[in-house]
Amino acid sequence: MKPIKPTYFEARKWASFAIKDRSEIDMYDVDFLLEQRFNLSATDLLIRYQRPMPLKQWQQFQNDIRQLVSGMPPQYIVGRADFYGLSLHVTSDVLIPRVETEELIDWILATFPTSFEQPIRVLDIGTGSGAIAIALKKNRPTWNLVGSDISDKALKIAILNAQNQNVAVSFLKSDVFDQIHGKFDLIVSNPPYISTDEKADMDQRVIHYEPKLALYAEDRGLAIYKRLARGAADHLTTDGRLFVEIGFHQEQAVIKLFQQANPRAVVIGRHDVSGNQRMVQLKMK
Repeated sequence: MKPIKPTYFEARKWASFAIKDRSEIDMYDVDFLLEQRFNLSATDLLIRYQRPMPLKQWQQFQNDIRQLVSGMPPQYIVGRADFYGLSLHVTSDVLIPRVETEELIDWILATFPTSFEQPIRVLDIGTGSGAIAIALKKNRPTWNLVGSDISDKALKIAILNAQNQNVAVSFLKSDVFDQIHGKFDLIVSNPPYISTDEKADMDQRVIHYEPKLALYAEDRGLAIYKRLARGAADHLTTDGRLFVEIGFHQEQAVIKLFQQANPRAVVIGRHDVSGNQRMVQLKMK
């Protein structure tokens, strides 16, 4: 039974019963909703545990939990996602930024440390919410960032996030390199890389709520990597670098594609902290 005038602790306990039969949902999702919806830190939530929850908050929280149980990702419920220390606006028109992608940012920033102060040109292909481009601009303010996407709806969200984060990033509509002109010192992409054959192994929340345009690619998930490989030489400067995120079994296939299209380039892969294949870097020679 729902408490009539719950404390925050009682509301959280009620939520734990509501989600108990949903193995894909855990209390981290519940706490995320409480913190993000009501602008609370984890400490704030602990302090308020024995305080009554205001009626409007309780009503909102019940509605949020209903949506969570229905399968909607918590980030879409509150319209916010955390990424690299940033709070970004998200809707079902863009992918929810993943913590694994933060490791791609780490690799790029380590490759171009703060001592490297040249105002390099950077292109983020398939920018989505703008997460990668904005995180890079926040950490390297002298860089000139361009984010591109094929989706008009995604670009609107990316522009809004850049404005909210007070960073100057240019955004344009392009299908991979189709509308891209000039050369860049750094190109980064987290493209669609899931094969439709892999749906059976995916989280149902991803399948039903996240944009298919940003998830799936033809040719066993390799279609966009093939286009990136073919266009790298025309769009990277001498010694320019291309960084991409990949699926957990795609490392050798992507390395082979990049190397065949750019025989003189140096191509290496990197695993994430869990040991999964996650990233590939190409350096022009």
